[in-house]
Amino acid sequence: MLMLRFRRVGKTKQPTFRLIVNEKSQDTKGSYLELLGTVNPRSNPRQVKLNTERIQYWISKGAQSSPAVHNLLVDEKILTAAKVRASKSKPGKKKRAAAKA
Repeated sequence: MLMLRFRRVGKTKQPTFRLIVNEKSQDTKGSYLELLGTVNPRSNPRQVKLNTERIQYWISKGAQSSPAVHNLLVDEKILTAAKVRASKSKPGKKKRAAAKA
């Protein structure tokens, strides 16, 4: 299955991300099929450069996007869908909240 995912690049503590297409089972540090854009979250406002035509092409071919990429595409108005939860809650958080109450 093909995935649209972020690939972290940049110096230590100064990350930038590339939006790439690759197989879900492959590591993002290896080879990828195509570079679709870049994101620099550390600039204010964040710099986003995306190739919307190619993103639409890969989605039409059945490529899935990771939750973080999905939320970025919704922000940039490339996808018309609701945002999804990109991170999972910590395992003991609900138990600690119940114990305090």
